[in-house]
Amino acid sequence: MLKIYNTIGREKQAFHPIEPGRVRMYVCGMTVYDFCHLGHARVMVVFDMVARWLRASDYAVTYVRNITDIDDKIIKRAAENGESMRALTDRFIAAMHEDADALGVLRPDHEPRATEFVPQMQSLIERLQEKGLAYRAASGDVNYSVRKFDGYGKLSGKSLDELRAGERVDVIDGKQDPLDFVLWKHAKPAEPADAKWSSPWGDGRPGWHIECSAMSSQLLGDHFDIHGGGADLQFPHHENEIAQSEGAHGHTFVNYWMHNGFVRVDDEKMSKSLGNFFTIREVLKQYDPEVVRFFILRAHYRSPLNYSDAHLDDARGALSRLYTTLKNVPPGDVRPDWTTPAGQRLRNAMDDDFNTPEAMAVLFELSNEANRSGDPAVSGELRALAGVLGLLERSAEEFLQGRAQAGGLDDAQIDALIEQRIAAKKARDFATADRVRDELKQQGVILEDSAAGTTWRRV
Repeated sequence: MLKIYNTIGREKQAFHPIEPGRVRMYVCGMTVYDFCHLGHARVMVVFDMVARWLRASDYAVTYVRNITDIDDKIIKRAAENGESMRALTDRFIAAMHEDADALGVLRPDHEPRATEFVPQMQSLIERLQEKGLAYRAASGDVNYSVRKFDGYGKLSGKSLDELRAGERVDVIDGKQDPLDFVLWKHAKPAEPADAKWSSPWGDGRPGWHIECSAMSSQLLGDHFDIHGGGADLQFPHHENEIAQSEGAHGHTFVNYWMHNGFVRVDDEKMSKSLGNFFTIREVLKQYDPEVVRFFILRAHYRSPLNYSDAHLDDARGALSRLYTTLKNVPPGDVRPDWTTPAGQRLRNAMDDDFNTPEAMAVLFELSNEANRSGDPAVSGELRALAGVLGLLERSAEEFLQGRAQAGGLDDAQIDALIEQRIAAKKARDFATADRVRDELKQQGVILEDSAAGTTWRRV
């Protein structure tokens, strides 16, 4: 049985969908005013992996990942560029799709834009007002009254007195409590026309938190199975979603909360605000997209992911070893056999809170077995099981040729250098032989000498 670490329960819990055989999952997506970075890549790849595994487990999955296309940063960037918000957000949504497609991330079933659901947000705010959970401040904003919701803090595990407003909660005059957060922002005179909507509270726009409560309930219902996102969203965003949704509807909002860990650089979270981020596009100039996907899935989704060129180089070498095993196995849509020992081990790993590092270990065991036995059935099983994770879906020739071009040497060039080394050894010119070996090693090619001759592999 699948077990998921539930943030709100602080433990792994057996997964029981609300409706047998069906899973409804919502994941907080991107705010589209710039190119996506590796932190965004991790969210996309992790929850793509989750959706793939649920489907491989015979669940009918409805996966929603939203787009925030109205936000202070978007308004500011559009003004700086002298363009409309729509032009800006359309451009970066297209870029996001290019990046996600390159990483093998399947499109979600629904990808709602916040600007398309403003009426639903307004209806939800009105409902909260009717229940006495929202009030209009002197500034014209409508705020949520946090202390009137008894369950506030249950996701973060802190009492109200311990909590402080998070980085995306604006401090606005007229709040009844510092923890209160904005549901509807009153329009400022300088804001452009496409950044405001008419409402019962005057022209303005929705706050950030209300959009996910409105869109998820519209597309999945007001009680669904899984809500995911990065660890930075646990508070205040997801805490506020719970307050809004459960306050409005009077019952549980989400059964399982999932949060992926940060991507870190030099022990600091990768983020635009810290200026230590790498865009997906920058990384893909150096590395095959599947290497980046492999790098992300090699770590457990809840653990920190430490970014460095050395770690990506290692991931590239490891993925090359798997593809080398598949040189004689053409790609194909083959369903895994879960009754085999390897199939059972991989299923057990994935059912244990999506333990991809353990699943990867199964793939490498299969690769070693296939290399020892030469049995094409074992190589076929390797490809089928890896496909569940969105890996090893290309031909080995395509990946390894790209790897060779990236490394600067193709197979013929490597063979020629090996012949040069053999000739040097016969002539007892060991200095030249060692130089050739070192040159190949620098290009990511390892030589292995045996009585049968010299073979090579890429790392």
